[in-house]
Amino acid sequence: MALSKEEVLHVAKLARLEFSPEEIEKYQQELNDILNYIDMLNEVDAEDIKPLAQVNNDTNNLREDVVKESLTVEKALLNAPEAEDGAVIVPKVVKGE
Repeated sequence: MALSKEEVLHVAKLARLEFSPEEIEKYQQELNDILNYIDMLNEVDAEDIKPLAQVNNDTNNLREDVVKESLTVEKALLNAPEAEDGAVIVPKVVKGE
C-alpha cells in the first residue's frame, strides 16, 4: 500500500502540520517505506508465537518505596510564568462557546 501525495497532505492537515513541497515528497517516501516494512512483517507466520508480557524472563522488578521530601507548591511555582492561588495561570486555548 503506497500513500499518495494527497494522503500525506491529509495526514499533515489532521496533525496541523505544514510542509514545503520537498518535505512532503520526503515524508511520502518515508511513510511508504514504513508501510512496506509493515507489509513485510505481516508476511511472517506468527501463529504459534505467544504474545509477550515481558521482554525478558524477569517479572515485576520493583524497587522499595522510599519516602522523600517533595517540592512545596511555592517551589514548584517558581518557574511558572504566572501563578495564582497555588496554580499555574495559562492562556485560554479553547475557542468559542
